[in-house]
Amino acid sequence: MHNLFYGFVCGFFISSPALILNDYFDIEVDRINAPNRPLPAGIISPPVVIALTIVVTFIGLVAAAMISLYALIICIILWIIGFLYNWKLKETGLPGNIMVSCSVATTFILGGIAVGDPWNKIVLTFSIMAFLFDLGEEIAADAMDIKGDKERNSKSIAIKMGREFALIISSILFCLVILISFIPIYFSWLGISYLLMILISDVIIFLSVVKLLRSRTSEEGHSCIKQLYRGELLGLLSFMISQLFF
Repeated sequence: MHNLFYGFVCGFFISSPALILNDYFDIEVDRINAPNRPLPAGIISPPVVIALTIVVTFIGLVAAAMISLYALIICIILWIIGFLYNWKLKETGLPGNIMVSCSVATTFILGGIAVGDPWNKIVLTFSIMAFLFDLGEEIAADAMDIKGDKERNSKSIAIKMGREFALIISSILFCLVILISFIPIYFSWLGISYLLMILISDVIIFLSVVKLLRSRTSEEGHSCIKQLYRGELLGLLSFMISQLFF
């Protein structure tokens, strides 16, 4: 039970630095793409962001160390990947997108380590789903942020191949997530409770994908991405509820 708690703390706090540093390194781009965010809006200062990064990193690494040496090593690697991505590799486009998605997928493995079963087939399935979903989101988000990304010479798919092409690739990835979500049912790893909830999740994701493909403005696209995250959240809840209560 202690490891479960440390796993939650570790996952939460070791993911936070990448998100915080993203805003730190993107402050100039966000002045164009998202001027209302705390840093470009002047609500908080860069030194505060650095201090917060140090604090959450420390908490995350301590929690990881309480789980095991392997968990600590993975967390250090995840932190380094997050830092390098935000510092230099974001402009690489698809390689950077893949790095972020791998980090997201690895958090599921980290959760498996926390409970002593990192290679559980269901954990691995959801890890793959998380990778594909996040990769789709990264590519879609790049398609919405072309204007600002051009300022930093990004090599995103949207800039190199066009917005519509990027959204098609993104949509294919989201559809793969929907297909893979049925694997636990096909192999009878999870039961009817999971199926009922994952169907709702998949419908939300599918409808959001349709809207995403039809979006014409950055605002519409970002709204669709938020809906996609709601669908993903419901998918995660379906797994948790099916395991805890059924």
